[in-house]
Amino acid sequence: MDFRSTKVVAIGEAMIEMAVIGDDTYRRSFAGDTFNTAWHMAQILGTLGQVGFVTKVGRDSVSDAFINRLTDDGMDVSCIGRVDDRTMGLYMIALKGVERDFQYWRSYSAARLLADDPNWLTKAIGQPGLIHLSGITLAILSADARAHLRDVIATARSHGARLSFDPNVRPRLWSSPDETRTTLSAFFEITDIALPSFDDEAALWGDTSPQATLDRLHKAGVTEIVIKDGAGPVMGLCDGTQTTVETPSVSGMRDTTGAGDAFNAGYLAARLSGHAQQDAIAFGQSVSSEVLRHFGARIPKEHIPRLF
Repeated sequence: MDFRSTKVVAIGEAMIEMAVIGDDTYRRSFAGDTFNTAWHMAQILGTLGQVGFVTKVGRDSVSDAFINRLTDDGMDVSCIGRVDDRTMGLYMIALKGVERDFQYWRSYSAARLLADDPNWLTKAIGQPGLIHLSGITLAILSADARAHLRDVIATARSHGARLSFDPNVRPRLWSSPDETRTTLSAFFEITDIALPSFDDEAALWGDTSPQATLDRLHKAGVTEIVIKDGAGPVMGLCDGTQTTVETPSVSGMRDTTGAGDAFNAGYLAARLSGHAQQDAIAFGQSVSSEVLRHFGARIPKEHIPRLF
């Protein structure tokens, strides 16, 4: 993949995360699928890349704290909009062993308005080398906003940007499977790098194997594909060459939250840095493994694997 630059923007919703760290004890943080990916990429790339997060938040103290945190962590906050009468959504994680259960409060999330104004969105996205998007972002937007977003991304691609897209299917956010399939298909048409999870694809499309998912997306025109499959092997396709990378076992697992997002971050950061797909998959697995060893969706900075 030929990236014009290492400027990255991820588009989506960041939420207040209340993650369990002990009996009846929770830690407040910020998380959300595309945000998790962007934040990890910013920490991995450091000064070698500029990573921004396109979203909208409120004008309240918690939204201020979010923006201040991103600034402290070296992210570009110039693409964050403010909304007077809304704030950030919130979710709480309950753990059953290492598996998680989520409770959400997001009806008045400002991020739901991020693509209502195509002129603002165009300026916020700017001219990146890579745009990262997920199906969760699409699910929280209105139909008109999705159309605006697709048009703005298509224009950015015509000027050299590339789109990475994780379908990240959450059925309860969609009105029907048909709406989900129609919307995702429209975005696969403009996708350069697809990063799906096989279990999501099997449930939505009826794919019988990761190979079936890879073949379907390649037929749709996606040229770089990575199929995540939990503890199973990761299957990839790039420049016409298919590869399979075994997923290493992980010791000391504490929480599965954000594992796929962390994988995306490691993979994309490695690809932006010029690594071949097989090596990028392996690095993505190392970042994913580390988030599994910690509570919440993001790895403490001192434990983030280094690419360089």
